[in-house]
Amino acid sequence: MRIKQIIPSLQTHKYPEVHIEPAKEIISKYKAKKGALIALLQEVQSIYTYLPKSVLELIQTELNYSLSEIYAVATFYAQFKLAPSGKHSIKVCKGTACHVQNVDKVIDEVAAFLQIKEGETTTDGKFTFESVSCLGCCSLAPVMMIDEQTFGKLDGHSAVHHVINYKKDE
Repeated sequence: MRIKQIIPSLQTHKYPEVHIEPAKEIISKYKAKKGALIALLQEVQSIYTYLPKSVLELIQTELNYSLSEIYAVATFYAQFKLAPSGKHSIKVCKGTACHVQNVDKVIDEVAAFLQIKEGETTTDGKFTFESVSCLGCCSLAPVMMIDEQTFGKLDGHSAVHHVINYKKDE
């Protein structure tokens, strides 16, 4: 009997085309600065909201970093994103106080409503959903932020209700 190897298909994302000119200006500022890769990546991300592959390849060429060095930094620090973020950012706290107050139910219901998993962006590009270590609002546990607005004392239903209100405002 032959065993057929099944290779999981990689989900391909269609990322928007980026204009490279702003990146070229940023890179030129860092050409003479050794050890400034983190600052460079932060500035690039502030322009594009994530680190486009084409820009990382340009950094590799212009500043003589290997692509593996760049990706090592970009994946080590949680602040860096390798995919575009949604228009709205939903962050759910997974700190101790929120965990004790059953934040997992909030996460499950919001993820089910948005039809995505933690760390993903909805197909329409409106919401990026992620969990974070702490939002610093322990007295309001469980807590969720949508953009800069904080919602506390949540259960799954009330969390979804807040997301629905953001969808209505679109």
